[in-house]
Amino acid sequence: MAEAVATDCSAAEERLSTILSESVTALAGAGEVETACRLAGQACVALRASDPKAARRFDVLLHRLTPKLSW
Repeated sequence: MAEAVATDCSAAEERLSTILSESVTALAGAGEVETACRLAGQACVALRASDPKAARRFDVLLHRLTPKLSW
C-alpha cells in the first residue's frame, strides 16, 4: 500500500513540475521574461535535492531564457 502511495506522489510531483515548466515558458512568451527566470531559478533550487532531474530541466530552461532578458 505504501508503495502505491509513493508512486502516486511521485507521478503527481512530476506532473506538477511539468505544469510549472509549461507555465514559466508561457510567462516568458508573454513578455514576462524576468519573472519567468526568477521562477525557474526558484524551482531549480527547490527541486535540487528531492528531484535532480526536474531541477536540471528548470536549469536548462533558465539558461534558455536568460539571453532574452532586456537588462
